[in-house]
Amino acid sequence: MSRVQLALRVSDLEGSIDFYRSLFGVEPAKRRPGYANFAIAEPPLKLVLIEGPAGGPTVMDHLGVEVGTADEVHAATERLSGLGLATRVEDDTTCCYALQDKVWVHGPGREPWEVYTVKAGAPDATSIHPVGARPDASCECGVPAAATGTAAVECCG
Repeated sequence: MSRVQLALRVSDLEGSIDFYRSLFGVEPAKRRPGYANFAIAEPPLKLVLIEGPAGGPTVMDHLGVEVGTADEVHAATERLSGLGLATRVEDDTTCCYALQDKVWVHGPGREPWEVYTVKAGAPDATSIHPVGARPDASCECGVPAAATGTAAVECCG
């Protein structure tokens, strides 16, 4: 099964959980400190809520396509690379309370997209920000989006 992921950085996590619970009629699939996600069957959507700065506006953090297997992630990597898109592969990475394989690309507006699979749960978030916002990033996008209130894609396009 594949589904689109929308990750929003929100200033009021509890209020946002209440709103999206009402909007989609489902309970969060996962709740952790500063984080919640909804696995919505209809329309097929994974809605991720990441706590941002208090009082700030809700902003788009990143977009994604969740796929069922690591093989599908690797096939997407080959396809995207073959089309000439710059890719960043992260295998066996812990992100959003899950062990994942993923590949990142950026759209023409520098919006970060990931194609990923969840391999297992994880006890902590480790990374809940898009490509380039990690300490080992290859550019100066190392400031987590929570610190800036915007998606951390300033130079990683």
